[in-house]
Amino acid sequence: MTDNGLVTIASRFPVAETIERLMAAITARNMLVFARIDHAGGAAKAGMSLRPTELLIFGHPKGGTPLMQDKQTAGIDLPLKALAWEDADGKVWLTFNTASWVAERHGLDDGGAAVKAMDQMLPAVAKEATS
Repeated sequence: MTDNGLVTIASRFPVAETIERLMAAITARNMLVFARIDHAGGAAKAGMSLRPTELLIFGHPKGGTPLMQDKQTAGIDLPLKALAWEDADGKVWLTFNTASWVAERHGLDDGGAAVKAMDQMLPAVAKEATS
């Protein structure tokens, strides 16, 4: 499903395993993993509950830099991010922004090849992570 630039796909795996599989798919493509954030773990440390929810921040300067050279505000949406989360029924999902949405959001004039490459890569790594 797609909503406001977000793509959400079902995962056959638990949240942590989905993120591990995503990391493997990303690093196999010579991209960098910048951070892995365990939102549920953070909530627990604050004495709050949250179903499993993890964010992965990743990318490569060769992909993101052309977008920021065009409009530096694109840096608010870069590096790329993917969120693995478990819904109230125990189903796991992976959600990410499309690069074309980022380009539209920031009114990018250039970076067409980078946007196209990201829009092809994101569904591919998501599929590897979730199926």
